[in-house]
Parts: sequence; C-alpha cells; structure tokens
Amino acid sequence: MDKNCAVFKASNIIGKRWTLSIILELYKGKNKWKRYNHIKSKLPRITPKMLSARLKELVKAGIISKRVDSTTIPIKSEYSLTKHGEEFIDVIKHLKSWSLKYSTNKSCSSRECRSCDF
Repeated sequence: MDKNCAVFKASNIIGKRWTLSIILELYKGKNKWKRYNHIKSKLPRITPKMLSARLKELVKAGIISKRVDSTTIPIKSEYSLTKHGEEFIDVIKHLKSWSLKYSTNKSCSSRECRSCDF
C-alpha cells in the first residue's frame, strides 16, 4: 500500500494498540475533559509510557486536544476529543455494528459506546 494513501495513514494512527480504547474512554461519560490519571485508571493494563506515547500521537494527529493547567502543583494535563475525534466515534459505532452483525460473539449488550464498558 502506498504510504500516501489515506487508508494507510488512517490505519497507521488508529490501528495501534490502545488507540481505540483511549478514544472511547475520552468519549464515555459526561465530562468532556479527562485527566491522565482518570484515563490510566480506566485502562489498568496500559503502561504509563504507552499511554503517554498514544496521547501524544493522538494530539499530533488532531484527534484529541490537550490542555495544561500550570497554576497548580503538580501540573495537570487534561485531554478531550476534537471535532475530528468526535466524528471518528461514528466510524467506531459502524465498526461495532458490523462486528455484531457478522460475529458469532454477540456478548456486547450496549449499542451506545458512551455507556459501554467494553
């Protein structure tokens, strides 16, 4: 596949381990902004190094935003989906529907990813 192909570029970002889980974690719940420690607590098997790397990649790709509060000690970083990230949630929902339709494993009980414990 050509490195300039849009599908190749997209899969190079979202195809990495933990990326979809991080995006879904930022989507879930009512709080738009979530702190690093909150994300880490919801994904206990991810290493701190991996979480930091994925967050940086997603910020660089424009899928999530980062804001830093340097008025407190320690400095607090929070993350949120950008407009592009929110639009990508629709792609995840379609992928979920497709998977439920064609998979023999029908254990997913929630059609709405915002409340899903995946």
